[in-house]
Amino acid sequence: MKLHGIKVQHKKNTSDLPPVRLPVPDEVGIPMSMHIGKPAKVVVKRGDSVKVGQVIGERDGFVSAPVHASVSGTVSKVEDMVMSTGQKVPVVFIKSDGLNEVYEGITPPEVNDYQSLVEAIQLSGVVGLGGAGFPTFVKLNVKELDKIEEVVINAAECEPYITSDTRTMLDKPDYIFKAIEACRKFMGIKRFIIGIEDNKKEAIKVMKEHAAKTDGVEVRVLPSIYPQGGEKVLVYNTTGKIIPKGGLPLDVGVIVVNVTTLAFCAEYLETGMPLIEKCVTVDGSAVKHPANVIVPIGTPIENLFEACGGLKCEPAKIIYGGPMMGIAVPSTDTPVLKMTNAIIAMDEKEATPPKTTPCINCGNCLRHCPFRLDPKGIMSAYNIGDGEALEALNVDLCMECGCCSYVCPAKRPLVQTNKLAKIKLREYINSKKEEGTK
Repeated sequence: MKLHGIKVQHKKNTSDLPPVRLPVPDEVGIPMSMHIGKPAKVVVKRGDSVKVGQVIGERDGFVSAPVHASVSGTVSKVEDMVMSTGQKVPVVFIKSDGLNEVYEGITPPEVNDYQSLVEAIQLSGVVGLGGAGFPTFVKLNVKELDKIEEVVINAAECEPYITSDTRTMLDKPDYIFKAIEACRKFMGIKRFIIGIEDNKKEAIKVMKEHAAKTDGVEVRVLPSIYPQGGEKVLVYNTTGKIIPKGGLPLDVGVIVVNVTTLAFCAEYLETGMPLIEKCVTVDGSAVKHPANVIVPIGTPIENLFEACGGLKCEPAKIIYGGPMMGIAVPSTDTPVLKMTNAIIAMDEKEATPPKTTPCINCGNCLRHCPFRLDPKGIMSAYNIGDGEALEALNVDLCMECGCCSYVCPAKRPLVQTNKLAKIKLREYINSKKEEGTK
């Protein structure tokens, strides 16, 4: 099986810039949903005093994650906010007292076996920091641990602009390898593969130097072909294993974890400080001085732009993450989230979509799709509402990477149509189930 992809402009303008810690903002707004799964349950109210690391949102379901105060101060309000995903979630606003006092209950967790490791990671509030936001403890909570053959560490960082994972590898390599040792000790996993694209020369050097001193760790240098960091793509390119349709890496004996997520886990085991801040890449054609910055979670993104010298112009689009799979944000009041690895501000030229023209049947979309899906066929089936055809075309396999739209000479909105087609497919499958129960 040959996996496909595309060459994109790297634009790694900030890879050589160590992150700068910004001043604590006057106020943070911390959403209760910064993860895949059920939002956390708010456990504070207006007027409450809180300190750094204190729980303000309890995990409310198995696939969920606790949320912690990122600054010390007073809860100014708790109100619903519509997030970039369109979901309305409770947000806890904390007026900072400027003291940044740490909560008295912050202590390193006691970990002496596999179960206590999973429990510690759950209490830390960590989720996939590469952008996915899946609660990490759920990923590590494996029923048949003896079937796990390797951990694949996602250090690909294949999207343009983003360099926060690169900075983790350059600035915190010790924590990455401490986490590997913890997984080896408490989970019994013996093989670890760091998958990293070949455009990160310094990070590759650092990872190889540390791997040479650690048993069972391999640094796999991969071509810089987007979407190399996609979970199924990365597993295949590092292990040769194919994750089945509807399956997970666990189904082929693999755990995949983002490199920054892994480093944070080791840092938490050492300090006991939960996830309360993020390293964020700030870049894009509208940003005066691109940089990597460290900020408390909940910091308004306008603070990040101010720290980078402001904006060159009124941005036409601001997105969480990279330009290929990032999500547009409605305003600069939007907060930094747990999984925010980058904020990209684009000027009008960069953000304006090209004019769409009729399909010329060139087949570029099919040839470059990582899973060899047929975006043209999917669009045709979607346009006529053919759920049966969408099911046969496996549109639910689409990872929404955007390769099809990127290479389309007619600039058709293929990835957007795929997203809508997946909704149409779910409606079709649900209608079949309902008919079957009559």
